[in-house]
Amino acid sequence: MGPSDEELVEAFRGGDFDAFDVLVRRWDRKIRGAVQRILGSEDDARDVSQETFLKAYRALGTFKGEARFSSWLYQIALNLCRDRMRRRKGRTLVSLADLGEDGSSLPGGAPRPSAFDMVAAGDLARAVAAAVAALPEEQREIVVLKEYQELTFVEIAEVLGVPLSTVKTRLYRGLSQLRADLERQGIRRAAPVPAALS
Repeated sequence: MGPSDEELVEAFRGGDFDAFDVLVRRWDRKIRGAVQRILGSEDDARDVSQETFLKAYRALGTFKGEARFSSWLYQIALNLCRDRMRRRKGRTLVSLADLGEDGSSLPGGAPRPSAFDMVAAGDLARAVAAAVAALPEEQREIVVLKEYQELTFVEIAEVLGVPLSTVKTRLYRGLSQLRADLERQGIRRAAPVPAALS
C-alpha cells in the first residue's frame, strides 16, 4: 500500500523532497475534482489545485499534524476557492462548457450506452452540476465533500472547522434545495443524482 500521508510528511521534513511528489500524485485528482465542482470551471480547478499544492509545500514545515494531512489539504483548497469566488463576484459562476463527464470507465463492464443515453446523461450531469453550483457556498462545499469526495461527516467537520451538527444541517439543507431545484427542472428520483438525494 505504501507509506501513509503522515509518513510522507515526516520524510519530506527529513529532507526527502520526493515524498511531496508522492503526496501530490495521491491527492491531485481528488483536490482538483472538489475544486471544479465548487468553482464550476476546469481552468480554475487546475489553477487552484496547483496553488493548493504550492501553499502546502511552503507550509508543510508548520503542519502540526493535529488534523490529517488530507483534511489540511482540503482546508487550503476550500480557502483558495472562497478567495477566487470573492474576486469574481458578479461574474457567471458556472460555464456550461466546462461541466460534463469526467471520462471515467463504466462500472462493472456495463454495456455501452446508446448515443441518446449518452446525450441524456450529459444533459443530466450538466443539470446536476449547475444545481450544485447554484447552492449557497456553505451548502455547496459540504455537498461536494460528502457526495462527490465521499468524506465522512467527521472529516468534513475537521476540514471546515465546524461542529458535526452544523455539517449535517448544512448537508440536509443543501440536498433538500438540490432535490427541489432538480425536480423543478423535471428531474425526478429515478435520475442518477448523488446517493443522498435518492
